[in-house]
Parts: sequence; C-alpha cells; structure tokens
Amino acid sequence: MSNTLFPHGFAPYLTGGLLIGMGVALLFLVTGRQGGVSTFFSTSWSWFLKTPFFRQRSLIDSRRWRLVYALGLVLGGALYLALGLPQAESHLPAWKLALGGVLIGYGARLGGGCTSGHGICGMASLSRGSF
Repeated sequence: MSNTLFPHGFAPYLTGGLLIGMGVALLFLVTGRQGGVSTFFSTSWSWFLKTPFFRQRSLIDSRRWRLVYALGLVLGGALYLALGLPQAESHLPAWKLALGGVLIGYGARLGGGCTSGHGICGMASLSRGSF
C-alpha cells in the first residue's frame, strides 16, 4: 500500500515537508508574519481594484512583503530547475495551468484559505478555524 501512496518512497515528501515547515517557521520567527500564500491572490488584486474588499488596510499594508514572499517561491522553483533536480513532466498546455492557478487562488480566498495554509500555518498557530 505504501508503494501506491508514495511511489517514489518517503524521502522526497519528507524533505519537501521539512523545507516548507522550516521556511514558514523562519518567516514567523524573523518577521512575526504567517506565510499564507492564498492571501497573495487578494493582495495582488488590491493593486488594481478599487472595490471596498480590496481596499482593506490588511491587504494594502501587506502587499510589499507578500510580493517578495511570492517572488521567493518563484525563485526557489527556478533554483530547483537550475540545479537540474528531477522533475515531473506535465502534458497540459500552459494556459490550462495558468487558468487552474487563478481558479485555485479564487477558491482558496473564497474558502478563507487553502488547506495547506491551514495545515501548515493555521494549525501551528492553534487557529480554531484551521482545526
């Protein structure tokens, strides 16, 4: 059964989980901020949309650091590629991946955050809504 759930063994999943956990812990220790990625979706739109939701002080005040946070995620992926580490090939066209990303971002904000954010940041900070 473990071969079905973890076809490449436990090591890649364990390594990824530890790196993500250490990254959000470091962000919290250094800045006191939680590293929720789904909020970046709303924060990004606050640059362009003038509706009351996107004019919230919390979105406007966090735009710059969330942009740097998101750029770090992209640069981390670029570093992974530059190091020539193994990757899985996608057979989907780029427009479907982009559309899926936008829909997932919208759905995560509609639902109050993504499941991984609740699991990594929310439960670690003992958030009642995440549990």
